[in-house]
Amino acid sequence: MKYSKQEVIQYVKEEDVKFIRLAFCDVFGKQKNISIMPEELPRAFEYGIAFDASAIAGFGDELRSDLLLHPDPETLMLLPWRPEHGKVVRMFCSISYPDGRFFECDTRTILINAVKAAKEKGYKFKFGAEQEFYLFKLNENGEPTEETYDNAGYMDIAPDDKGENIRREICLMLEQMGIRPESSHHEEGPGQNEIDFRYSSPVEAADNAMTFQTVVKTVSKRNGLSADFRAKPIADKPGNGFHINISVKSDDEKECMHHMIAGVLNKIKDMTAFLNPSENSYERFGHCKAPIYISWSSENRSQLVRIPAAVGEYRRAELRSPDPTANPYLAFALMIYAGIYGIENELELPYVADLNLYTAKQEALAEFDKLPETLKAACDYACESDFIREYIPKAILDIYCGK
Repeated sequence: MKYSKQEVIQYVKEEDVKFIRLAFCDVFGKQKNISIMPEELPRAFEYGIAFDASAIAGFGDELRSDLLLHPDPETLMLLPWRPEHGKVVRMFCSISYPDGRFFECDTRTILINAVKAAKEKGYKFKFGAEQEFYLFKLNENGEPTEETYDNAGYMDIAPDDKGENIRREICLMLEQMGIRPESSHHEEGPGQNEIDFRYSSPVEAADNAMTFQTVVKTVSKRNGLSADFRAKPIADKPGNGFHINISVKSDDEKECMHHMIAGVLNKIKDMTAFLNPSENSYERFGHCKAPIYISWSSENRSQLVRIPAAVGEYRRAELRSPDPTANPYLAFALMIYAGIYGIENELELPYVADLNLYTAKQEALAEFDKLPETLKAACDYACESDFIREYIPKAILDIYCGK
């Protein structure tokens, strides 16, 4: 349900809500929040709530530290793991300077603006997310160990799959919050799990991706476990992917899916620093279904982009290179702009790669370009890209690439 400002105020009063969390994230997608009391809610909606941003990476320093949070009433969500009496709710926020100007490092608003730009050009994008994570046991001090929760494999069942009840609890909690998981299962790695989501609008999908990681970490900790979303938690085991499903429709109902995919492939090297923002991200590429070559195919999981078997409204493209350390707002925004670039320039897809890139001979692989193989290489592509400089504020680019 999407609430208006007045409906939020009424809900808080009727449901005995005692704390309202105003949520946002830093440029890397790490969620932050500040809590306010119910009597402060009208002020929050009218003027925004000030906070000291000097300690948040990329948000300024002591000389320019004051920013304002403006809650989005449509994102009101009850946090079901908090007490029943004295409830806690959360809303995502936009961020502005005290004089009302848009704060350029507010990545959620960057995505909102990308959606608006697409709509003005007659395109509607939808996203679905598939995030993988490992479960590790905790030691007697409550700190993560290197011991995985189980030794099960791909789509194994209980009792080998010990994560079954954890995934069930995560999915039920998400449903309580109005987020609908599509499927869940054990992944290839020991203690590795995956939960997939239904399609939704870009901003809602990014909000859900943020919420998902919070819920997974909360449920895991309650069960004496640690959830790890790093790209490569264990050196010789499968990495964690953040597979992003994307579809597009045009107002004139012209077929533009292949142009959109071609645009993403065309700009993928420029975008990689934002889809894979850590050194650890590059340890995942080229192993255990994590792509390294720039290619596409239908159904083939060895490709960078695959088009899963589906018809009608379920037809989509899946980008397989991002990992869960990516900021979903930036990732989705860049994919939208790359898709628009492909559509408007009527880019054609390269030759379909109907071969297994993990077992292909070297002479066949030599025909394909590669993703950047280090964070430095990815940052070099980003810094030299007119595409990135057009859509990513200089402050964010400098933070990601250490300029």
